[in-house]
Amino acid sequence: MANAMYLTHALKAGQAVGHWQLGDVHEERYDVPDRTMEGKMDAFFFLTKDRNFIPHQYACRTDFIEVYRGKSPKPVTSFEPTRVWLPFGSPRVDLSGFWFRATRVECWARTTIDSPCDQVARFSFATCGGAFLEVNGSRVAELTRYQRNFEERAEIEVPLKSGKNELRVWFADLCERDARYYFSLELIAGEGLSEAMPCPIDGARAAAVERMLEGMRFEKPSYGRGEVAIVFDNPATSALDVHVEVRGDFMSTEGRLEFHKKLPAGATRIAIADTSELPADFRHFDITLRDGDFVATRVLGVEICHLDRQPPASADIKARALAVLDHVAEHGERDMVTVLARLALNRGGPETDRIIESCLPIIGDCHDCADFLLVPLLWSRISCPERISPETRARMDDVILRFRYWMDEPGNDVMWYFSENHALLFHTACHLAGTLYPDTTFRRSGRKGREQAEIGRQRLLEWLTHFEACEMAEWNSAPYFPIDLKGLCALYALSPDASIRERSGAAIRRLLEIMALSSHHGMMTASQGRSYEHTLRPGRTLELSGMSYLAFGKGSLGRRFHALPQLALCFAEHGLTIDPSLAAIADHKGAGAYEWRYKQGENGIASLYHFKSKDFALGSIAAYRWGEWGYQETLLHLRLGDKPEAQIWINHPGEVIHSGYGRPSYWGGCGTVPRVHQYRSLAVVDFKAHPTQPDFTHAWLPEAEMDEVIHEGNRILVRSGEGLCLLVASGPLEKVTKGPTAGCEVRLPGHVGRWLVRLSDIAAEGSLTAFGQRFAGLSAEERNNGVIVVQDPDFGSVTCGPDAVVRTPKETIDPKSWTLSGELTTFPEGACVTLPSQHKRQEQLKIA
Repeated sequence: MANAMYLTHALKAGQAVGHWQLGDVHEERYDVPDRTMEGKMDAFFFLTKDRNFIPHQYACRTDFIEVYRGKSPKPVTSFEPTRVWLPFGSPRVDLSGFWFRATRVECWARTTIDSPCDQVARFSFATCGGAFLEVNGSRVAELTRYQRNFEERAEIEVPLKSGKNELRVWFADLCERDARYYFSLELIAGEGLSEAMPCPIDGARAAAVERMLEGMRFEKPSYGRGEVAIVFDNPATSALDVHVEVRGDFMSTEGRLEFHKKLPAGATRIAIADTSELPADFRHFDITLRDGDFVATRVLGVEICHLDRQPPASADIKARALAVLDHVAEHGERDMVTVLARLALNRGGPETDRIIESCLPIIGDCHDCADFLLVPLLWSRISCPERISPETRARMDDVILRFRYWMDEPGNDVMWYFSENHALLFHTACHLAGTLYPDTTFRRSGRKGREQAEIGRQRLLEWLTHFEACEMAEWNSAPYFPIDLKGLCALYALSPDASIRERSGAAIRRLLEIMALSSHHGMMTASQGRSYEHTLRPGRTLELSGMSYLAFGKGSLGRRFHALPQLALCFAEHGLTIDPSLAAIADHKGAGAYEWRYKQGENGIASLYHFKSKDFALGSIAAYRWGEWGYQETLLHLRLGDKPEAQIWINHPGEVIHSGYGRPSYWGGCGTVPRVHQYRSLAVVDFKAHPTQPDFTHAWLPEAEMDEVIHEGNRILVRSGEGLCLLVASGPLEKVTKGPTAGCEVRLPGHVGRWLVRLSDIAAEGSLTAFGQRFAGLSAEERNNGVIVVQDPDFGSVTCGPDAVVRTPKETIDPKSWTLSGELTTFPEGACVTLPSQHKRQEQLKIA
């Protein structure tokens, strides 16, 4: 280190030590003896009040804690720097991710701290697993709680000598599924300190690379065609090598694309590839810049859609079903869902067998989310065995018979059994696999197939009864409509039990009805019980858009699918029908508006409100956990005009790292749940965030996707097509002009802040400017009794009570009165409308 260069930054109280050299993450599988677990589906697993701690513990964690908790850590690796960590505003060195089997990980980090004198500084040291800090070769602190995804934090004293002090952090954990794997070291008190990260090049050159990455973004918020390019706020001070890796979300089964580019000195833009050369869907791009031996990376995300490959939407739903099957077979990600589409179209053969073979190790090893692959594998094996080679078919049989179908069977995996969607797939697979092999013994349970099938059947009846009483636990969730439909479609098409088939068909129709009522021109626009950045930011390539194309004739097709071909087969081959009037509701183009109030979830936890016209849509949730720690809930969502990308939502970030794995993350969910009220086209979003969380709230507002945007201090006026939106904040709004979300993000500083949302249209207002003038006085006042009063030019005095009741001069709206089936009202007529299907609740069905 004596001859090393340094990247230096001042370090002040309240700031984290953010610049570190890192080694590679050492990973080793952590298997424990097979055993059974006790437990059942938990519709409220995400409703923990203490920093989102999930209460369910796997056997591997139990064993791991016995070995490691409270013990002085003993690394199995030594430190060898291979890369650097640059913070970009994050207080953590965050290597979080997703591990499909239980995996023990450890990693080293190193930096130096410059001190003007000998002193004892105080720091806050934190991690979710175990960690220790060494200063100048001496261990000064240890954390050994190892509690999954739950932070342990301690104040420590750190002796520093005058000059440079070497800090090394070793951090480790057992990673099970989604894992928060990070550490942070924040300065509480210390005089004149600065970071000095060792570099292989001059520190000024390293700082220039950091600035390049910090001010980096995609040229457009999304791509439908044309050149995909990265632009930089700062020009390159010297020629740089650029390496780009393109990957899907954490569930993607396909490999990464790589591109190698050169960025000349002085350049501020680099083209990566044409849209047609990249896979569709929301994609993460790992952008690595190299200057000599200094290499640094940052992750950006963007939606890729192949607009030129979209099949026309026939008026005939069966023709659309065939178009869907063809698209998935040829353009879908190469997994079991694509296999099913290929087999259904009689496109079996070596390539189809190869895709099957690539999925079998995942299922056979009981990776988390293997149930997502197993259900379409069973459908393929049951419906098209003659189109699969005998050798591949035999290997399919092997993994089916040795899979773990529920936690009461022995195993040591970390498959997630507890959520509604996973429970459905496990029980569906158990029922269908047992039916397929009635006289064969299943290896883990020791049961014959017919007994396995009956156990699955009984659990499915219980699941369906719960669904009919509560519907979706994670309401309106874009990623979980397809998962529920994956199981329900398989049951509707394949179950030998008539009651299960009938009730599954009714559940499919209900989910499609919810989609139609909550959509705007085919795009889901509503509060969601679970959201991710990769399911919020994209529009056209979401699977729900493909389902809307299939069911309603309005939407587009991406690359990644869970249930679309299964739903297509139900329409094409198994007699599924839906009320044709749903299409007009999903893609409402007429005069007037729809208002829909309804409940979802166990105990009616989600009171949901949706209001839409042809020019705008606004969806929200009422009386939901105000002020508590959030998970992945999106509370308010809106769209303008008829362009899928013209959307806005408002949230409080759960972390400040972009494209991170936090739950909640930067865009997906809320760190602290806000108070939300909605009355037709007016909404109030009131934040009082916990002081340890990020100190701003923000709106996703992609200005390049809008037709007009006017900034006026604490107000923003937006137009897309004929739809208009006014945002009014409780303080000055800051437009983000640099970095990954430049031109797409607007911030309201502070832990406490209020946003007003008001929608309208050109027909009513004449222009965006006139709209702004007419609503110049829109404001909110909070009174001592907790009542928020909004004075609205059209609605008058709108009073929002702390009991969630909204009162206007003409009506009172109480979420406690809303029902599962919901109430649909048309405007301006104001007439209640019978829901187009599923009006009779499922408890009226005879349960076998």
